[in-house]
Amino acid sequence: MSPNPVHQTFTAMHNGGIILGAFDGEKMIGFLYSFAGFDGQTAYLCSHMLGILPGYQSGGLGMRMKLKQFEFAKELGYPIITWTFDPLESLNAYLNIHKLGAAGAAYHVNHYGEMGDRLNKGLPTDRIQIEWITSEQKPLPATQLKSERMLTDVKDNHIPIAQMSRFTEDAGSWFVAIPGNFQALKSKNITLAHEWRKVTRKAFLQLFQNGYAARDVLRDPSRNISYYVFTKKSSGGY
Repeated sequence: MSPNPVHQTFTAMHNGGIILGAFDGEKMIGFLYSFAGFDGQTAYLCSHMLGILPGYQSGGLGMRMKLKQFEFAKELGYPIITWTFDPLESLNAYLNIHKLGAAGAAYHVNHYGEMGDRLNKGLPTDRIQIEWITSEQKPLPATQLKSERMLTDVKDNHIPIAQMSRFTEDAGSWFVAIPGNFQALKSKNITLAHEWRKVTRKAFLQLFQNGYAARDVLRDPSRNISYYVFTKKSSGGY
């Protein structure tokens, strides 16, 4: 991934952006870069990059940095923080939606076009758009998986199962299965990774286009599978 010019990040920081660094002594071990956005009606914070050195990625540092970003954004008056992530990356989905309580608000097909870095090479860069509301949000009630409400599931050999014929536009929850470790699956079988992209894309587009939002992520460690929980948006938002 190409680095951002220093003059650009400096300008963003002095015009509503937030740049955070995490340190172990004098060694920088992580950073979070965000800048101001405006859609013609609302100002918001665009969270663009979060990077943590490999040896520090499993201790909750990413969540602590996101919570600090949330604190600063709220102080600056931003009503929303937004960013995108690959919907098949279960760890990111679990952090963004389950732990932080943000919502998956939209789906973008091949959002960045072709990218050649290790994480994205060889696949369309589909993304879920996250919206993290800085005002108080009501937590989503605990949800139990229901097999009859799963729009995608998985066979024992990691092949995705499409079950879109079940979909009806009602007020109930829907579930979308994704692999527990998409990068490992992709490295072993790029054709299977493409199949996961194709099957889940159909489910995500159907849900978002019919007024649903991704509100939680559940894990099934025994099968190495995670499930998105989609609920209908209320008239006031999520």
